[in-house]
Amino acid sequence: MVSPAIALAFVPLLLTLLLRYRHHVLLLYRAVVLSWLRDRLSGVSREQRAFQYVLSHGIPGDPGHILLTFDRWSYHCEHLSGVGPVKGRIVERLVRERAPRRVLELGTYCGYGTVLLARALPPGARLCTVEDNPRHAAVASKVIRMAGFDERTVQLIVGPSAEVIPQLRRRHRLAQADFVFMDHWKRRYVRDLRLLERLRLLAPGATVLADHVLFPGAPRFLQYARSCGRFHTRLHRASLEYCPGIPDGLAELRYTGPAQHSPELYP
Repeated sequence: MVSPAIALAFVPLLLTLLLRYRHHVLLLYRAVVLSWLRDRLSGVSREQRAFQYVLSHGIPGDPGHILLTFDRWSYHCEHLSGVGPVKGRIVERLVRERAPRRVLELGTYCGYGTVLLARALPPGARLCTVEDNPRHAAVASKVIRMAGFDERTVQLIVGPSAEVIPQLRRRHRLAQADFVFMDHWKRRYVRDLRLLERLRLLAPGATVLADHVLFPGAPRFLQYARSCGRFHTRLHRASLEYCPGIPDGLAELRYTGPAQHSPELYP
């Protein structure tokens, strides 16, 4: 049994750790503990609760207000993983600068990133978004339509990315993508990027933008992008959505093709 004196010796260390990682502790409480308790007590998932809030407070047909309502929910109610307003401004700026005609999103979740991308598209552009969780896809579909985007602009595809990507050209009329936004499982980033390359689904000069590369992190993806010789890479540093005390970032990749060298452009 540990003596009181030894136990007391660890108190300063514990207090230091709690102070240093207080933002992470708060995130754990809001994103995991609180949501788990509310799931059990209400019998309704966090994603469905968020949609009910958006349905009650959002303005149909106004994408900006839909996103703002999601932000209010995530700041004041429960943490909802997504792009968020800080990184969202970076995403939207890059989409408007590149003006892509064919966009692919991997990881729809509740549709926040989808609405953000869709409202920044030039007229006549098309977005295909892929979500492997049918329950999340059901919520996202309602959010996308509530924001005012029909199937001609946004096509939601339900299924694992490894199965959907090989079908994009034949079944979903996406021959090549000018812009790819990755925000699904981080361990799938490298696999899916290599699959897009192998199937020649990246247009010359295409932009690949990957979220959460610093938290929770995607080190294998960053290493691959830097070393494979087919991308110009840049890191946009920001903070985790709705958690300004936790650093995060977006990795921007410009596809140069298999025959060109890709220098590192990390600041």
